[in-house]
Amino acid sequence: MHKLNDFRFNTIPTATGWIARAAFARASEQLDVEPLLKRAGLTIQQVKNLNARIGVRNQIRFLDLIAHRLSDEFLGFRLAQEFELRKLGLLYYVQASSETLGDALQRVARYGAIHNEGVTLTYRQAKDISMICKYVGVARAFDRHQIEFLIAAFVRLCRQLTGRHLVPSRIKLMHRRTEVPFEFKAFFGCDIAFGSDIDEVAYDPASAHLALVGADPYLNSLLVRYCDEALSNRQTKSSAWRLSVENAIAPLLPHGQARIAEISQRLGVSPRTLERRLAAEGMTFSRVLDELRFDLAKHYLRERDLPISEVAWLLGYRETSAFNHAFKRWTGKTPTQAHSEGAVVPFPLAG
Repeated sequence: MHKLNDFRFNTIPTATGWIARAAFARASEQLDVEPLLKRAGLTIQQVKNLNARIGVRNQIRFLDLIAHRLSDEFLGFRLAQEFELRKLGLLYYVQASSETLGDALQRVARYGAIHNEGVTLTYRQAKDISMICKYVGVARAFDRHQIEFLIAAFVRLCRQLTGRHLVPSRIKLMHRRTEVPFEFKAFFGCDIAFGSDIDEVAYDPASAHLALVGADPYLNSLLVRYCDEALSNRQTKSSAWRLSVENAIAPLLPHGQARIAEISQRLGVSPRTLERRLAAEGMTFSRVLDELRFDLAKHYLRERDLPISEVAWLLGYRETSAFNHAFKRWTGKTPTQAHSEGAVVPFPLAG
């Protein structure tokens, strides 16, 4: 039986932790949060010290634990509705003082790592304008609350900066939901594709030229210099190759394309180089694939609406029998037995 790799939730990259603090405040009204902080590898001192940075993986884990205890599957999205955007500080004001929305989006793409080193933002301007989120040094496959917070807060920010009720042309999210919740439809007002191969928010190209209500070119020039200095002091250490491989594998599993040739091409290295770099971390490609499937299997089996056959498909098994065989090798039980006995516990597990 494989052991969950909890080390993935204990190291850099870091974030300012505002999402975790918002979840802490919400949960503290209803339950004792300190045990959940401990399970997430956090302390009460870290949460209460507004200047303390926390691990992005710890934040993701804490959000998942809080959401489970509160029975709130839309926790991240709902927290974003109440979050005071000015708490972003320098990152907020360098955007708000920009001349146009396009300028502001380029600023957040450049300086977003000041607040969260585990998510890189890319601004694209072509047939439309879009912001693309990519997880770096953090496993994307198990997160939904942090990314939904980020996307909802981003849409709110665009509306607040322009003074208009801007509606995205599309939103794509990599994690799975069986249907688009009504709350999401009402707030975003556009098509939302879950289970995509990318995390993206797109707008009509004309939106890039919209003037911002708080534009101040002199202040913006000053803040850009401050942001450049802050960014130079927050250089993220190189992420583990294992995590890069996991993030590349996850969206390809249901399509049966999670092969080393495809993954190495996406990561810009040869298959031989990829295997060598994984070997330096004590891993192999096949082991990364196997353990990711195991972790995802437990994650999917939490969802009562998912039949075993669909879980098998999501994990890249063409036959349910192949998934049954793999799960029995991992746990000594079939997926059906584990589900009925309550052996599949909420992700993530305590160390």
